[in-house]
Amino acid sequence: MPCFVSIVTLCTTSKSTGFVSITMDNLEKARGGRPRAFDPDRALDAAMHLFWEHGYEATSLAMLREAMGLTPPQIYNAFTDKETLFRRALTRYHETEIGFALDALSAPVSTREAIRLLLLGAAEAYSRPGKPGGCLFVSGALAASPQAQAIADELKSYRKASEAAIAERLAKGRAVGDLPEGFSVESFAKYIAGVMNGMSIQARDGASVEELRIMAQTALAALPPEEQKRGA
Repeated sequence: MPCFVSIVTLCTTSKSTGFVSITMDNLEKARGGRPRAFDPDRALDAAMHLFWEHGYEATSLAMLREAMGLTPPQIYNAFTDKETLFRRALTRYHETEIGFALDALSAPVSTREAIRLLLLGAAEAYSRPGKPGGCLFVSGALAASPQAQAIADELKSYRKASEAAIAERLAKGRAVGDLPEGFSVESFAKYIAGVMNGMSIQARDGASVEELRIMAQTALAALPPEEQKRGA
């Protein structure tokens, strides 16, 4: 999806998707129960921003070590390996960066307003000052080597879950008469997800929040007008 995960969550011990909070393993203690000498959330935030900016494969251990302020043994003791660290970073990103999507899709408003909030929220989130542009779920591993295919597949699952969340909200709108009876929620959800993915890429290329808002408003115009919905 676009850059958010869904109301429906798929979760395994090594993999997770969804708009639902996922509890992280307690990283506060080192093996043997001793407190760690660093703040795991701060270290994870640093790793998340690196992966967000450079992608999974381009982010090296040396870059992680410098940004997180940890030695390689500390990184491996706390996070096992780079792939596990990336998965933890995805969870952290979900917990801290995509609240706009959760809020929009669960808001007690009309379907049109919910989609408007979602798209405009994405425009703001993808262009926040001081943060990498775009969405980690989109840019984390768009072009992955065979060695990183599992990471690319997980990110694809996040995007698909996001699309499913949009479809679910549209289906609710159709059920209460916000949308015409024959309206294809699956097709329109795919369209909105595609627009959001495009907004993420545009943000990576330097598009301003104003330009992203124009993209959002253009996509919103594809929804059936209010008059048509009331007469459906």
